[in-house]
Amino acid sequence: MEEKKTTQPSAPKSPGLAAILAFIPGVGAIYNGQFFKALIYILIFGGLIQMQGKSGVQPIAAFLLTGFYIYMVFEAYHTAKKINKKVVYGEVEEEIEEFEESKGSIFWGSFLVLLGIVFLLGNYDIISYSTLFNYWPVLIIIIGVKLVLEYFPRKRG
Repeated sequence: MEEKKTTQPSAPKSPGLAAILAFIPGVGAIYNGQFFKALIYILIFGGLIQMQGKSGVQPIAAFLLTGFYIYMVFEAYHTAKKINKKVVYGEVEEEIEEFEESKGSIFWGSFLVLLGIVFLLGNYDIISYSTLFNYWPVLIIIIGVKLVLEYFPRKRG
């Protein structure tokens, strides 16, 4: 006879409190029990703050910082709601299960590595941020082409 493993569900979370705490970078994620995510948020926030001092990256860096700050608040709120659904109803949204089963994308991994290298070179003044930000629309074009190319194989199948 097999023993069933039961895990004790975490305590319900207050989405409002999670959103309020998220105004301090990483604290909303800590409240939701996502410690690694909190560390990543703090590192990203610190990097965006550090970019504010570079004259060649304004106003794009300010928009990135604002967008990320707002994202942290909304993400903490919605994560707390998902935790509550799981605690109360035992429901897990399908998109979460699909995400955990996915193998990832070589495109996004490569894209982030290259983007990180470019920003690192900019920090060491090997390349100029002002020249780099003249070509930011190329990133949108690359992502758009990738999405269009992914659409057609799904459409045929």
